[in-house]
Amino acid sequence: MRRALAVLCALVLAGPAPAQEPAAPGTGAVLRALDKITTEVRDLELANGGTAEFGSLTVELGTCRYPVENPASDAYAFLNIRTTQGGQVLFSGWMLASSPALNALEHPRYDVWVLRCTT
Repeated sequence: MRRALAVLCALVLAGPAPAQEPAAPGTGAVLRALDKITTEVRDLELANGGTAEFGSLTVELGTCRYPVENPASDAYAFLNIRTTQGGQVLFSGWMLASSPALNALEHPRYDVWVLRCTT
């Protein structure tokens, strides 16, 4: 009984969950790629489902989404990044424009991050 009361109190005190801002799909994304050895920096503009090569990487964009209320704000994109030779998966997941280090490509030579969605 005491445990049930504690659970009930915790639920009441927690209150309603905050509403999440609705997201809209973009038609693609703009990514920035950096080769840390040669210092080459290049912007990659990809359509959803598109691929681009940068150095020895193949970058594939699954989809890009952005907040409906503010398209210029925090975009996030689903990326698959592989080695061009052999196809070893180096990164597969969501990357956020506002926090690129939160879920980043871990590679000694290359950095890739999301700049924005295209609409």
